[in-house]
Amino acid sequence: MISAIILAAGRSQRMNQQKMLLPWGESTVITTVVTTLIQAGITDINAVVGGSQRNVKHALQEYKVNFLFNPDFANGEMLTSVQIGLSCLHAETTAAMIVLGDQPQIEAEIVREIIARYTKTQREIIVPSYKMHRGHPWLVGKSWWSEILDLAPPNTLRDFLDAHSEMIDYVSVDT
Repeated sequence: MISAIILAAGRSQRMNQQKMLLPWGESTVITTVVTTLIQAGITDINAVVGGSQRNVKHALQEYKVNFLFNPDFANGEMLTSVQIGLSCLHAETTAAMIVLGDQPQIEAEIVREIIARYTKTQREIIVPSYKMHRGHPWLVGKSWWSEILDLAPPNTLRDFLDAHSEMIDYVSVDT
């Protein structure tokens, strides 16, 4: 089973309002992200929330989403949210899709392509690439979770990916 971890604990200081709650088409940014994951076939969706948890939960009340609270959300580090998400996944989960909660332009087809690549190859780190630049969402297999859980600042997820760049299976995308 592949589970999604949506990183939705950011403070959105530069916007002076929660980016994930902004309108996006006929929806909001965060509901568009969740809808895309559902369309791609992911059924275990986990949102790591922070200071705006009440509003994010309200926006997603019609969806089957597990909410995990990041008490350290104010530090603004994505790593803590990923660690909380990984530590709470089901035992039968074999890979986690790391998804930005404020990226509504992700496409279900790209998520499905990443899932298909994992299913076919069993590669443990799969990252979409646009013109040789890493993007989101990306997938990490269970065998790497302990290493991510052991990371401590100043290390970041980028450091993790850089350290294992030879292990990454890139999926070329045009967006």
